[in-house]
Amino acid sequence: MIFDLNNTQEFPDPRYGDPSGFYAVGGDLSPERLIKAYPLGIFPYFAFRQKPIIWWAPQERYVIYADEIHVSHSMRNLLNKGIYECTINEDFEGAIEGCALADGRMGEEFAWLGPKLMDVWCELNKRGYAKSVEVWNEADELVGGLYGFVSGGVFIGESMFSLEPSASKLALIHLARHMQKNGGVFIDCQLKTDHLESMGARFISYDEYLEKTMNSAAICWDSK
Repeated sequence: MIFDLNNTQEFPDPRYGDPSGFYAVGGDLSPERLIKAYPLGIFPYFAFRQKPIIWWAPQERYVIYADEIHVSHSMRNLLNKGIYECTINEDFEGAIEGCALADGRMGEEFAWLGPKLMDVWCELNKRGYAKSVEVWNEADELVGGLYGFVSGGVFIGESMFSLEPSASKLALIHLARHMQKNGGVFIDCQLKTDHLESMGARFISYDEYLEKTMNSAAICWDSK
């Protein structure tokens, strides 16, 4: 079933959505609606130049448990060199702009992260629902990062970028290690890729996902 959200602020049970993960159409992208959607595993994903808004809620969730992240030998060597510094939520706007603009993404026909959605995410960050990870090089330039929604001990990743080799991997590793130290559970990767699979991502059931996003304890995001 594909739901119509144009006349409601509520989200029907995703278990009754289409098996493909295509969940609903319509509605709006207000912070209030996204605050309801993400803990339920529902997220918007559509070309921002087109209408209507399209929502997804896959029943198999692709996640990296924080204590299962795989760090390759080459990445360990890169971390040990100390070339890069990673921070938590020090430049959310810079991180989301990097995700939107890197590699000319916003100019692509089916780009999904447009100016309106970026503004909404910046508001979610101000309210404490969205966080970022930044990667800085030795010249103190922002060269990689990621951002996403936080629900209890779960980080629901939205996008990442690299302006230098492996910068997004560094951001993901830093995020997982930060979550390990502070009681976090897993990172929701949303979509399967070979890159994420190589770092330990795997599928879990929607019921397991929902239990963790709704019931896990909030973690601390103040420290690096």
